[in-house]
Amino acid sequence: MSRLFLVRHGITEFNSNRRFNGHTDAELSETGCRQAEKLRDRLATEHIDAIYASDLRRAVATAAVISSPHKLAVVPCPELREINYGSVEGLTFAEISESYPDVAAACTEWSVHLKFPGGESFDEFRRRVARFLETLQQYTPEQTILIVSHSGPLRVLLCQLLKIGLDCWWQVRFDNGSLSRVDTYARGAILSLLNDVSHLQSITS
Repeated sequence: MSRLFLVRHGITEFNSNRRFNGHTDAELSETGCRQAEKLRDRLATEHIDAIYASDLRRAVATAAVISSPHKLAVVPCPELREINYGSVEGLTFAEISESYPDVAAACTEWSVHLKFPGGESFDEFRRRVARFLETLQQYTPEQTILIVSHSGPLRVLLCQLLKIGLDCWWQVRFDNGSLSRVDTYARGAILSLLNDVSHLQSITS
């Protein structure tokens, strides 16, 4: 594999209002666009060989802004989509607690046995995201790959890369507009940077 930059997309109105946003194709808010610009400036001098993003607009738009100094096409990947929240899509946790108390309880426990009604189970989600790792096999250790996705897929990818049990996935945080870095080697991966938002300090939402 290679060096991986992991970026969570800029913020959306769904995120600001703390609503579950999975496959709903929300756009970046004005603040989210500014976060993408800050990421572009942060990564402008890095050598990047390829850019992959979830095919949802909030991720593609973030990746497109970051890619501009590098003259690279963004490769959209459905495997990097957030989990499909099904019937609870767009709801707040309080609304889910009222209408789907069993789902709310599983969310509170961060259960890997969770299945969203009308959406994906955690296992289906995990297996989907894992397929993206096959894409990375084509790159050499000298190459750098940028991945723009969502909190859920980034957590799963990080656990898989570091060979950490997925029951610990909830213990990793990826804020909107954050930058993380994983350096991969034949023997395994090293987490070199996690959830860095220092480039966003001048932005007020």
